[in-house]
Amino acid sequence: MDLLNKKSYYYDLPERLIAQTPIEPRDHSRLLVYHIPTKQIEHKHFYDIKDYLKKGDVLVVNDTKVLPARLYGYKESGAKIEVLLHKRIDLKKWECLARPLKRLKIGDKIVFSNNLCCIMTKKLDDGLCEMSFEYDGVFEHHLSEVGIMPLPPYIKEKLKDQSRYQTVYAKIDGSSAAPTAGLHFTPQLLEEIKNMGVQVVEVLLHVGLGTFRPVKEDNILKHDMHAEFFELSQQNAQILNQAKSEGRRIIAVGTTSVRVLESSCDEKGVFHPQKRETNIFIYPSYKFKAIDGLITNFHLPESTLIMLVSAFIGRDETIRIYEEAIKQNYRFFSFGDACLFL
Repeated sequence: MDLLNKKSYYYDLPERLIAQTPIEPRDHSRLLVYHIPTKQIEHKHFYDIKDYLKKGDVLVVNDTKVLPARLYGYKESGAKIEVLLHKRIDLKKWECLARPLKRLKIGDKIVFSNNLCCIMTKKLDDGLCEMSFEYDGVFEHHLSEVGIMPLPPYIKEKLKDQSRYQTVYAKIDGSSAAPTAGLHFTPQLLEEIKNMGVQVVEVLLHVGLGTFRPVKEDNILKHDMHAEFFELSQQNAQILNQAKSEGRRIIAVGTTSVRVLESSCDEKGVFHPQKRETNIFIYPSYKFKAIDGLITNFHLPESTLIMLVSAFIGRDETIRIYEEAIKQNYRFFSFGDACLFL
């Protein structure tokens, strides 16, 4: 088994198991619990997660907020153009994906509404381009009027309630995709967890292409991860360091939280406040420094996310768990069910 070959992370998923709509209520999704030392699997519901947490645990969540980042507009020639906001460069400039890019040249104007338009200022690598936006007032206000939630392409159903593609603790605008492991929490469940003596710590990572871009090269070492902005505050670094020094568990909610924690932790397991970009790529034989547990969804075959899970629990066990989940008719991907690895 070549762990550096992307085919090692392939599994066959029936299309019927790709979740098209979120479960109501949020915490009624299913939860596959995997105990790393014993390799035991349990089948539960997400609201049962309290049974696996204990006083002193630190639960780390990503409080990024998804922008309605998909925009549909027209060139002055009448051609329809789709623009997906990827990364903010400054107040009015964004790195974007635009389709069809071949129809666009430098200086082309795309009109989204009477109050919002953009001009292409530069073509970048990987199908990206730089757009300069023109508007009066607050950009986010115009975006909320014309933008739509950037659901992944495998979700064909229209989302009736836009808030269902946000976590209940989302705070800081900037993501072009949701940190989906957090979608299962309700305010009440979080309150119950806190009342148990579990600390909930917020970190920030704005989810962009780096997380979801497919691995095209057979040799995964040739895969180029896009950088994503993240932040760990001084106060929360101190909370995490205290937990580490006292031997308490740090459990990451989602692969984006893992990326923040592992990017902020030195070889001795000490967390340092950070405010920068990371392009960390976690795959087997990565040695984890920061986390003791992981809550995450089921990820796409051959994706960097299934590679991260394989680094944490082993590639063979990951594929075994995924095959068991398929047998048990779990729902997969963004609106799907969750796993807890402890």
